[in-house]
Amino acid sequence: MDGKSVAVALVLCLVSVAGSEGKALKKADERGSQCQCISTHSKFIPPKTIQDVRLSQRGPHCKNVEIIATLNDGREVCVEPTAPWIQLTVKALLAR
Repeated sequence: MDGKSVAVALVLCLVSVAGSEGKALKKADERGSQCQCISTHSKFIPPKTIQDVRLSQRGPHCKNVEIIATLNDGREVCVEPTAPWIQLTVKALLAR
């Protein structure tokens, strides 16, 4: 591979990572325990599009607090727990 090909491949990888939403893992590894989120989404998601929210506390399986939002279309999105909008949204959903 020449230098231009390597540069193009690197740019494509960075663009795909930068544009990705927070994704939830579907399978656990061989140990049977791990974090459920491989990345988090911090941009605002309208509460009307959120069907359900699951909270996973930190523990021996994962050092992170994880919030997984299930959207109306069935997609699961890991959201950034420290984002102010998600804290307000979780409070509103719990009050329902």
